[in-house]
Amino acid sequence: MSEHPHPTPQSPASAGSPGPARSPRPKGEPRFPDGPAPDPAGSHFERRIRSFQPRRSRVTAGQADALRRLWPAWGLDIDGQRVLDLAELFGNDRPVVLEIGFGMGEATAEMAAADPGTNILAVDVHTPGQGNLLALADRAGLDNVRVGNGDAIILLREMLAPDSLAGLRVYFPDPWPKKRHHKRRLIQPEFLTLAATRLAPGALVHCATDWEPYAEQMLDVLTAHPAFENTRPEGGFAPRPAYRPRTRFEGQGLEKGHVVNDLLFRRVPHPVDHRHQDQPPTGA
Repeated sequence: MSEHPHPTPQSPASAGSPGPARSPRPKGEPRFPDGPAPDPAGSHFERRIRSFQPRRSRVTAGQADALRRLWPAWGLDIDGQRVLDLAELFGNDRPVVLEIGFGMGEATAEMAAADPGTNILAVDVHTPGQGNLLALADRAGLDNVRVGNGDAIILLREMLAPDSLAGLRVYFPDPWPKKRHHKRRLIQPEFLTLAATRLAPGALVHCATDWEPYAEQMLDVLTAHPAFENTRPEGGFAPRPAYRPRTRFEGQGLEKGHVVNDLLFRRVPHPVDHRHQDQPPTGA
């Protein structure tokens, strides 16, 4: 299969120049017509309690340029309407790791550069972060990063085939610290059961958080789930692997005295539920 073409930077905009002044957009017209959709899944799926809170912040000129140039080639709207061919998406058959919530993308780009033999499907709903990751990947000449826009649950449930992922990364998810919001936390038994159906046997699940009560909950639910086993024979948390860069956000937490915990669990060979494991996604 041919390699995915590397988008050609457009000068001078690719250098971060704002370029000529743009006329005001008509009311209701999307800012990036060929970029990430505001609500890609629309009303096709049931409304449920979500683990993420969309953040609204300013998109810089460089991020906007990256979205306009690179989204058509490297971006993916999570609409739940089809099952992805990951080899087609990346232009090769390298193993694919799903990263849920990448912030501004610095750590994602660094890990992609350090491991070119692994493809990273990075999912977030933050438009500035999407543009920033695209710009970082373009600047570094990376061909192993694709940026997903939307709900990772819909991606897992509707758009990924069984056993299609070589790994799952969830770094510093929203801890939802208030007790009444704990149901919004991503790492729950139901999420792990869904993720297990899309992870190949032996796939690594790597979580990290600087919120200690959430770390304890993650450890409890992962340890109790029959689809996963702790990579540490004695159990407990793992040291930060060398491949996970220390992020700016993590550094700020450490300066405040937060304790960062990493969890490394492996997908065991036998499925939790054979009937669910064999059932294909519905998005087609």
